[in-house]
Amino acid sequence: MTLGAMQDFELRVMRLLDHAAREHGSRELVSYWADGRETRTDWAGTHRDARKLAQRLVKWGVKPGDRVATLAMNHHHHLTAWYGAIGMGGVVHTINPRLFDEQLVYIANHAEDRVLFYDKQFQPIVDRLKSQWTSIEQYVTFDDLGPDGFQALLDAEDGDYAWHEGPERDPCMICYTSGTTGNPKGVQYEHRSTVIHAMAEVAPWVFNLSSRAVVLPVVPLFHAAAWGLPFACAMAGAKIVYSATNEASVICRLMNQEGVTHSAGVPTVWLAMFQHMDATGEVPEHLQQVTIGGSAAPRAMIERIMGMGVVVKHLWGMTETSPIGTAGTPPPHWEQLSKDAQLDLVSKQGQIPFGIELRVLDDDDNVQPRDGTSSGRLQVRGPWVVKRYFKAEKDAVDADQWFDTGDVAVLHPDGTMQITDRAKDVIKSGGEWISSVDLENAAVGCPGVHEAAAIGVYHPKWDERPILLIVRKPGSDVTPQEITAHLAKHVAKWWLPDEILFVDDLPHTATGKILKTELRTRYKDYKLVSAA
Repeated sequence: MTLGAMQDFELRVMRLLDHAAREHGSRELVSYWADGRETRTDWAGTHRDARKLAQRLVKWGVKPGDRVATLAMNHHHHLTAWYGAIGMGGVVHTINPRLFDEQLVYIANHAEDRVLFYDKQFQPIVDRLKSQWTSIEQYVTFDDLGPDGFQALLDAEDGDYAWHEGPERDPCMICYTSGTTGNPKGVQYEHRSTVIHAMAEVAPWVFNLSSRAVVLPVVPLFHAAAWGLPFACAMAGAKIVYSATNEASVICRLMNQEGVTHSAGVPTVWLAMFQHMDATGEVPEHLQQVTIGGSAAPRAMIERIMGMGVVVKHLWGMTETSPIGTAGTPPPHWEQLSKDAQLDLVSKQGQIPFGIELRVLDDDDNVQPRDGTSSGRLQVRGPWVVKRYFKAEKDAVDADQWFDTGDVAVLHPDGTMQITDRAKDVIKSGGEWISSVDLENAAVGCPGVHEAAAIGVYHPKWDERPILLIVRKPGSDVTPQEITAHLAKHVAKWWLPDEILFVDDLPHTATGKILKTELRTRYKDYKLVSAA
């Protein structure tokens, strides 16, 4: 093969940490632990500790390609474990502690994890499942300050270690989908895909990161590679503030104490933050950008954050896309848009960054135009999109590398993508689609509504009709009539739910999304009064 005249430089993840330590070594990493401790290190210290951990893993007989698991919340030891395992050629497997026991057993055994680093708060899970995990040989507690804990393990090594080298298409991390049907599927990221993904993330049109940024990722390290932020922050030399708890009071205090400029998390994080702000009057004072993903953010939420003078970025992605697929960014004519038009744009899922291609197909597999109205199945391809699930026998993409996301969406003429629903959650009434996402987000904008879920139930004439399940805010006595009147201002009349039911709470998936499969099971035999 004839090469060009440039240096043949493999894109390996450890180049990111080398860069952070060399160029931004004193930039801090702050951790608030579950027991209330606060500790500080920096990129140079993380670089040193990752080398020490790599040494220990090699002594334990861990080989390149072996899986090293973590079961932990957000703190710098967890990040050190990522880079230490990847640095010796291993593959980090982040285990989501919110999964069911059966899933926790399945993914650890399917990945054939050899080492597990975990937080003390998850000791009950370890005690319960240790006998069922068939491949794990070493267990180490991150926050055990004794002689068998993570820090003691690091202190026993000198850090004289050179990173394992290899092809950039070697695996570096495996994340399992939190699918609600069947066993979770493993998505194995490569060094190359991870570095390219980080390059896309630091750009202004995604996370807009630099060494001046102070980032508090509320998104857990165990959720879709923490949206790639541990790698993007290293590339940018950003300061990171980690919290092992998602309590709004702690998050808000840390934001003000550390001067946090950027935060990222699912919408429920901000619902809790709003309650804290309303109760105490305390607000994040230094925020410049809030990135929301995981599920669609309600318009009312976006409006309130923007009202604080903060840029709101809406993300769409999935474990299979590493996970960034689209990101909201202001268009050239942003300042000329009305407030409502700005909200309309930010409420959509954003634009397509370089590296990602999207298309929408109808039921007959015809590619739909980018006209903002033609909806269908959303497909994606690109260098950080899954090709084949871990240990699967066949590819998860078609012959042209298109991956079907399971989402229903439209593409607008300017390239903005808008999710209208999950394919399995869309409500089909009289042959037409009703977006459960739009119904829910409109309902949350009604005063007194804390959370909402829309599902379709059987109707003899229309096939399905929507019902709306509402969790009221504390002290609220909002009525179905008030909610319906509010909805009528935002959705088509025929979309209005046939019934509105009040519930104490709603079930959620391991990543904080409303668990629609559980709701559909609960209400599968529900009889509408209008259908009687």
